[in-house]
Amino acid sequence: MTRRRWIAESWDETSATLTGAQAEHLARVLRAQPGMEAEVVAGGRLFHATVAAVTLSGEKSEVRFKIASELRADPALPVTLVMAVYKFDRMEWALEKATELGVAGIVPVVACRTEKHLAQAAEKRIERWRRIAHEASQQARRSDIPAIHAPIALADRVRMPSAATRIVLAEQERATALRHAIEEAIAKPEDKLPSFEIAIGPEGGWAPAEETLFDSSGWRAVSLGPRILRAETAAIAALAVVASCLE
Repeated sequence: MTRRRWIAESWDETSATLTGAQAEHLARVLRAQPGMEAEVVAGGRLFHATVAAVTLSGEKSEVRFKIASELRADPALPVTLVMAVYKFDRMEWALEKATELGVAGIVPVVACRTEKHLAQAAEKRIERWRRIAHEASQQARRSDIPAIHAPIALADRVRMPSAATRIVLAEQERATALRHAIEEAIAKPEDKLPSFEIAIGPEGGWAPAEETLFDSSGWRAVSLGPRILRAETAAIAALAVVASCLE
């Protein structure tokens, strides 16, 4: 039987602890008792553990695990999605699914065609987005949680120095497929696997000035094919292509 996996809020060398809603769910719904086995992620490392103590007290509920041994953990995909802010329900779906697929990080950016009210509200959604990533990581049995960055202006992120291979999905680009760009980067004679940043535009796509900005800042324009995809579909399709090349 597959052991459940939990992501601890606090830990030391011999124990790890869940608190609040996580602990409440584990104790009340799953009826955790001392001796129950589980897998626990603590500090980005995966451990086999057993429940040592359960305290039920509402928001102060706590489940403490005794760490037994470290387990092999699958790494995240070396991909950061740079996602233009768009309708929150669709964006949150993409964030959840990207987490399940193994994305390393997500950077929300405010683009020219990001609706003004969404841009203004994005900063207040960051904690919700991090909770979604946390829950999706647990559900997908990840050994880490993707970094969900605070929203930033597109131009600031595009110009930011980076050692990653930087790629932008562009509707007008037809000559270079995303898979080709990924395979080229992997084939370079380097000691380690490359990391990637992939930029995905808002509804309506990138504005002409933004396309020029990407080009002048060294980002490579690529295509996902002839069909016009919604932003959330493009995010998942792009990760699937990268995963097929790397895994």
